[in-house]
Amino acid sequence: MKIVLFDGRSHKDLLPLSFTRPVSELRVGIFTIKEKWERYWKEDVGVYTLSYLAEKYKNADWKEMIFLSGAVCPTKELIDVLSSMQIGQKVKYGERTIAFASSREVYESCGIDDFVVIDFRGELNIITDPGSLFEMNEKEIHNDIGVLGNSAQRVSSLDDNKVKGDQLYVEEGVEASDCIFNTTTGPIYLGKNSKLLEGSIIRGPFALCEGAVVKMSAKIYGATTIGPYCKVGGEISNSIIQGYSNKGHDGFLGNSVIGEWCNLGADTNTSNLKNNYGDISAWSYESEDYEKRGRQFQGLIMGDHSKTGINTMMNTGSVVGVSANVFGAGFPPKFIPSYSWGGSDGLTEFNKEKSFEVAERMMGRRNVSFTDLDKDILSHIFKVTAKYRT
Repeated sequence: MKIVLFDGRSHKDLLPLSFTRPVSELRVGIFTIKEKWERYWKEDVGVYTLSYLAEKYKNADWKEMIFLSGAVCPTKELIDVLSSMQIGQKVKYGERTIAFASSREVYESCGIDDFVVIDFRGELNIITDPGSLFEMNEKEIHNDIGVLGNSAQRVSSLDDNKVKGDQLYVEEGVEASDCIFNTTTGPIYLGKNSKLLEGSIIRGPFALCEGAVVKMSAKIYGATTIGPYCKVGGEISNSIIQGYSNKGHDGFLGNSVIGEWCNLGADTNTSNLKNNYGDISAWSYESEDYEKRGRQFQGLIMGDHSKTGINTMMNTGSVVGVSANVFGAGFPPKFIPSYSWGGSDGLTEFNKEKSFEVAERMMGRRNVSFTDLDKDILSHIFKVTAKYRT
């Protein structure tokens, strides 16, 4: 049967990152969750997402399907269970139903309460909130290395660079000069046509995806993923940048997840540890309040199309929505709603049409079109997040 990755409750759990994409389109490790499943399942995988996203991402409509939570990362043990599933069965992981075999019509009209239960007792990486992405990034980089296939070459040396260890994986078109790669702490993956400028120091586990650039003298600690066509510099630790975003200058980014089409201005710094070493609270869209999850380290969670001005200081456990523009002296609020404009001196609403102009210009610099579907998705987000701006 075909696999379809559904959002379910995970959509709200993973806001603001899931405002603009199905949950399975989030990147953790080298690949997005959907890309992982296609490599493990060895065929195309569909999605089943919210109606406002479905026009762009196209909900699957095969006759019979295995509906699988888009927040679950694949394992060989889970693949074995899914491969033998029959219509009318569901897989539970603890109290959570993570998969069920059904037609779309039966699922939407009758539900799955009467389905036969299969208890899965193996280990799984399930993305439960935005911070769990950076927490699971080390494991997922290791797992993704195992399904790279023949496209990446494992090397122990690379031109005039210093390589420690033997876990450097290089795709075609990589450019690197006078860099230090330490793979004794974990694998380092350099994607197709990626580039590392002089003096960069990289400590694994680390993934640099297709077309991404590491600027001169960057210091990057694992477990970090830089998504496709990003440009990064300064100091980065245990963070994920989804794609097409820039952190091109000095400044610290730690224990953070940044969406697509974001820009962190020069000397933007994130605090990822409280001075009292206590648990960090961060905004939850589910409870609409600040919650603690037992984390001592958490920096910035930022939705797509958001920006910071130069010298911006982001507090520990900050959450920034979609299409926000943050700037000014002092610490801005820890929760900055989508389409906000300002910082510590106060927030106003960012004009939606102006935000479209910014998005079109930024995407155009990467030769990506800002489509009517993109406008529709962002318009929906503008509407549903208005309550947070009042």
